[in-house]
Amino acid sequence: QVQLVESGGGLVQAGGSLRLSCEASGRTFSRYTMGWFRQVPGKEREFVAAISGTGGTTYYVDSVKGRFAISRDNIKNTVYLQMNNLKPEDTAVYYCAASTKWASVSATVSARDYNYWGQGTQVTVSS
Repeated sequence: QVQLVESGGGLVQAGGSLRLSCEASGRTFSRYTMGWFRQVPGKEREFVAAISGTGGTTYYVDSVKGRFAISRDNIKNTVYLQMNNLKPEDTAVYYCAASTKWASVSATVSARDYNYWGQGTQVTVSS
């Protein structure tokens, strides 16, 4: 069992930056592919980024490439999402998730691929 706790959301103006953090419980953090998703009311949860257990491989949805960066610290059991040049359309509740799926990071992009979820953190980007 893994418990995930996100932090770092908030209100920011367009063009600004935020860094989300997600701390995981347990001793096997490095075994999990970690992902970030986001959701707005009335829409399905959308994949944003994922990172392999070692941190050596990452994958992003096209809309955030070049603006967002996912990273992890396996000593601190924490995954991060650095978000730069934020746009109003990035406004959403952001969730981190852990996957035990044995697959490449690029094949771990569906919410169904993830076993554990955090409670979410709100990100609001004003225009």
